[in-house]
Amino acid sequence: MTTTRAPIRQTLSPRRRWAALGVLVGAVLLLAIDGTVLYLAVPSLTRELAPTATEILWIGDIYSLALAGLLVTAGNLADRFGRKKVLLLGTAAFGIASVLAAFSPTAGVLVLARLLLGVAGATIMPSTLSLIRTLFTDPRERTRAIAIWSAGSGGGIALGPLVGGTLLEHYWWGSVFLINVPVVVVFLIAGAFLLPESRDPNPGRFDLLSAALSMVAIVPLVYAVKHAVSEGLDVRVAVAAVLGVAAGVLFLRRQRRAADPLIDVGLFRNGAFSGAVLANFISVFALMGLLFFFSQYLQLVRGFSPLRAGLAEMPATLASIVVVAAVGVLVRRLGQGRAVAAGLGVAALGLALVAVAEQAPQYWWLGLTLVPVGLGVGLALTLTVDSVLSAVPRDKAGSASAISETAYELGAALGIALLGSLVTVVYRAFLPAGAPGEVRESLASAVSALDPASDLAQAARDAFTGAMQVTSLAAAAVTAVAALIAWRTIPSGKD
Repeated sequence: MTTTRAPIRQTLSPRRRWAALGVLVGAVLLLAIDGTVLYLAVPSLTRELAPTATEILWIGDIYSLALAGLLVTAGNLADRFGRKKVLLLGTAAFGIASVLAAFSPTAGVLVLARLLLGVAGATIMPSTLSLIRTLFTDPRERTRAIAIWSAGSGGGIALGPLVGGTLLEHYWWGSVFLINVPVVVVFLIAGAFLLPESRDPNPGRFDLLSAALSMVAIVPLVYAVKHAVSEGLDVRVAVAAVLGVAAGVLFLRRQRRAADPLIDVGLFRNGAFSGAVLANFISVFALMGLLFFFSQYLQLVRGFSPLRAGLAEMPATLASIVVVAAVGVLVRRLGQGRAVAAGLGVAALGLALVAVAEQAPQYWWLGLTLVPVGLGVGLALTLTVDSVLSAVPRDKAGSASAISETAYELGAALGIALLGSLVTVVYRAFLPAGAPGEVRESLASAVSALDPASDLAQAARDAFTGAMQVTSLAAAAVTAVAALIAWRTIPSGKD
């Protein structure tokens, strides 16, 4: 007699459900913290490993790039073999890759370790929302659970610099990775006991070619951006860009024709769904692109210690946590779409104010500008995830979740790649003519090579500050456009 695997129904006690949610939020928090915890360590590892400007960018964004490229594939594997099983296996691999990263002897090995961390993280992320839908069948409970999940994700982005600063105050740069190991052990034990198993009873055929095309569509495009910034426009840039676009076109065509696509591209015909995905992407794009170089700005320009720099970014963290309590009131008053647009509008205003305050002599002005950034991004992240899941039929929720998470991680990767590259370009343009190579390479290498009191060192700091201001304004403009799109596309349910 054959049996059909059915999804787990909500039979767990309320205490068990919320305890299981704590495990899932802990997983997302770990991934989000690991995405930003390295930022404060860049000056330290630059002194130890001497990476180039391009290697610094790869160290920063290859983690999110691997996550973005593999999320859909990993989600399909989790549907087949069990989300709990894949989640726990990925967590164990994450711990092993963390040890490799902590003891990397060269910048190249650290890039490889960050890649492995992203691959392992890709097996963790897709299962979290699917398991939340399994655990919480009541819509109001599920909305609250998604809000807490989003707070863990957004809060982890901002908590990373604080965790990194605390560790770097007392230990070497590798400690920002080694701290993952005890957390992983606790997570494995708790997850084994608290999480239910869940899988798709009819997952369909796994399309290996689509999985490969999805990666080939993303990696060459980001490489083209990086290479154009570091080396200029050349044949490599053109080949990489053409390869990425061609793979993307082939991927989309295959998804439209496949009986069991990795991504249901038909979902994007729904304007509410497309608007929510875009808003999710841009909110992370702006925040991650800013934070990656903002931590360096605090240390190298303002002279903050790693711990003080982490504490200086706390206003954004606290504001994103406040969103959990305020989201229900805002949605009732404004409606879903208008609330998302309002969040992105507030974030855009905050980013513009950051550009103004970066030249202020007192930090407090800068700290105050981080409040609207954290508040707006936190609100947008919370509501766009809920909007994505609400905009599609329940039987397509798994595909919708995968697309939402991919947009999140791709936004993080491209935020670092594009806004980070803009910082580099503008920094070099603002430097005095004839600045030596180590100064043009990056501000971190300039600070290591120059006397901090010299005129050239001050000129490098001024150039970096100007680059940060230009980049903050660019992020503000993009976020404002996303607010308009969200306003027009995501339903509010109000007249």
